[in-house]
Amino acid sequence: MALSFFGHPRGLATLFFTELWERFSYYGMRALLILFMTAPLAAGGLGFDTGRAGIIYGTYVGMVYFTALPGGWLADRFLGQRRATLYGGVLIMLGHICLAVPALATFYAGLVLIICGTGLLKPNISVMVGQLYQDEDHRRDAGFSVFYMGINLGAFFAPLVCGWLAQSTQFRGILAAAGIAPESAWHWGFAMAAIGMFFGLLQYLAGWKYLGDAGMHPGGAGDAASRERNRRTLARWGIGIAVAVALLAGLVAAGTVRITPEGVGNAVGIALLAVTFGFFGRLFTSGEWTPAERKRLVTIVVLFVASVIFWAVYEQAGSTLNLFAERNTDNRIFGFSIPASWYQSLPPIYVILLAPVFAWLWIRLGDREPTSPAKFVLGLVFVGLGFVLLVPAAGLAAGGGRVSPAWLVLTYLLHVIGELCLSPVGLSATTKLAPARVVGLMMGVWFVSLAVGNYLGGLAAAQYEAISLPMLFGGIGGFAIVAGLVLALLVKPIGRMLARGG
Repeated sequence: MALSFFGHPRGLATLFFTELWERFSYYGMRALLILFMTAPLAAGGLGFDTGRAGIIYGTYVGMVYFTALPGGWLADRFLGQRRATLYGGVLIMLGHICLAVPALATFYAGLVLIICGTGLLKPNISVMVGQLYQDEDHRRDAGFSVFYMGINLGAFFAPLVCGWLAQSTQFRGILAAAGIAPESAWHWGFAMAAIGMFFGLLQYLAGWKYLGDAGMHPGGAGDAASRERNRRTLARWGIGIAVAVALLAGLVAAGTVRITPEGVGNAVGIALLAVTFGFFGRLFTSGEWTPAERKRLVTIVVLFVASVIFWAVYEQAGSTLNLFAERNTDNRIFGFSIPASWYQSLPPIYVILLAPVFAWLWIRLGDREPTSPAKFVLGLVFVGLGFVLLVPAAGLAAGGGRVSPAWLVLTYLLHVIGELCLSPVGLSATTKLAPARVVGLMMGVWFVSLAVGNYLGGLAAAQYEAISLPMLFGGIGGFAIVAGLVLALLVKPIGRMLARGG
């Protein structure tokens, strides 16, 4: 009798726990990142101001999603998803090990390694989940739901464990008693993220045999001529990157160019915008689009912009809201002081609890279920309301006081309601609108929207000390709500296009 995992292929368990531990490592580190960068040197941090820390944070999280595009291409053409996931996990683990070493050079090296590793692992492990099932297997959607729970379980436990190691007075006391500098606690938190990814790799290799042929062979390699073209393309990119790096290194050595985090962040922002405008510009100027397809492309652009705005606001969880939890929130609950990073566990536990409720609600509504663009509107409005809710709390904290944790608890609840309205339908709407010949590219566009949104969210976080908190939170929330109201005017025409496929 074949082994199964809750009625699904046994290989799903392998991918479930690999993703759980990868998300554990990612969210454990993310919960600490901006707090570590802005912590004073005497407290073991880097002593950055929020302007620099916000740009670094935005660049990091933006590139994590953007590298999913080359990561997917390398897997399709050369590595196969199986090896790409393995290599990505190894790079992620090495990146967290670098962060565990208290030096500025290893800090930046760790971020680069995690970016590259996540780009290889994140898109390809999801592809393998689908490959575990035959096309007609009715369990496929349920399998992805189980896999999604692994993501949120890892995201829930990570801030609790890594945050306790990095920020709690209890663990710092343990370090002091052992003769270890308590200020090094940050790096113990990063080390735990590395250990998490190590556990993920161990069970991935142990469960390798249960994956069958999933991800073993590059699906997009093509015939011999195609493989040769792919190799030439890879060689050109490799040579181009090597030349650019060598040229930059020479300019830095000569003192002509000075590399700063702000400069790198600005360059990444320009690159993201250039890729976005270049991509859509090329599509719009292509002569192969019919009038109906061109209308659908306009709709895709509208939803792309809505997605960018949503994620720019939602992903403030790891930056602006994290800083608010650290600096402006009374973190004593029932007489017990909790690390600020623990609030990062609220969104995933809300998702776990509310996702079944929303699934039931959409079925219950039947024909009255909101259309995909209407759900986009709800997502933008709810994520905006979360920040609007914080405006009075920010006003109370403006004088240096600390506010109740209930403000953040309610804000994250509103944000997750918005996520459950928008996130599940994003890819679905995009694939419905895109012609079959470019549907793969359009799935990549969804990752680009997350990359741009996360990057812009980091730029907003950079303003934490530059403008008043009520103005910052009100501006972020108001912008999302206005965007939602504008999109509401387009709901009916977009809904008609989705209904008739053109």
